[in-house]
Amino acid sequence: MSQIFNALVPIGLAAVAIVLLLGIWNMMRGGPSSRSQMLMRWRVGLQFLVVVLVMAGLYFFGQHR
Repeated sequence: MSQIFNALVPIGLAAVAIVLLLGIWNMMRGGPSSRSQMLMRWRVGLQFLVVVLVMAGLYFFGQHR
């Protein structure tokens, strides 16, 4: 089960980076602001999911002393 968390966290981080770069690229080229807003909302949601994954992994698979 911990291997699943170890695989999902980097995938989630890559997804956050991709959405962030798409949002920045859209703003730099003067694209629609509604698309930039949508991409930044997706980024925040993905960041939340990655933080939840990291915290759940630490809680369930960290060393309990």
